[in-house]
Amino acid sequence: MITIVLADDHPIVRSGLRALLGSIEGLRVVGEAADGHAAVREAVTHRPDVLVMDIQMPGLDGIEATRQVTRSAPEVAVLMLTMYEDDDSVFAAMRSGARGYLLKGSHQDDIARAIHAVAAGEAIFGPGVARRVLGFFAAPQPADQPFPELTDRERQVLDLIAAGRPNGEIGGRLAIAPKTVANHISSIFTKLQVADRAEAIVRARQAGLGRRPR
Repeated sequence: MITIVLADDHPIVRSGLRALLGSIEGLRVVGEAADGHAAVREAVTHRPDVLVMDIQMPGLDGIEATRQVTRSAPEVAVLMLTMYEDDDSVFAAMRSGARGYLLKGSHQDDIARAIHAVAAGEAIFGPGVARRVLGFFAAPQPADQPFPELTDRERQVLDLIAAGRPNGEIGGRLAIAPKTVANHISSIFTKLQVADRAEAIVRARQAGLGRRPR
């Protein structure tokens, strides 16, 4: 029996997934979470075989929640099930420790197959996501890129922070919401292990960011 925790901030999505997975022999949902903090608690408490995780959730996003679960309960396999298919989200999920990445709208057979796969220790991606992953590794990589642990978008945000730009301007320049800017900044601080914006600026400028005219 494969045990599962569902983490999604939409009750209808959780209800639908619970009904779907409950109808499949060999799968059992043992917990639910409506935000990232609750997802980490449920994973640590129940130690399920698989944590099915959305990316965009209140409080703590799915990327950082996955990172915390990977540290606190490494035996729990995280399967991302999300509507986001951009490169930043896919590769951030992989770096955080997710073993699988599917898009919402995937066929129920694909979801069940992915749950079985990640529970068995495999890595699995939906067709569109798999093409992105293969394309990334097939493309020539830029040399000497600072802070390789950051996603491309996080590096763009850090570059603008280092140039002295406030969050509102960063969001306008990158065409992203203020909340998304804040989420990126939180992730940057965690990955670079800095305490605040000033420390991040020092690190970024030492690496050559923030120096180009804006």
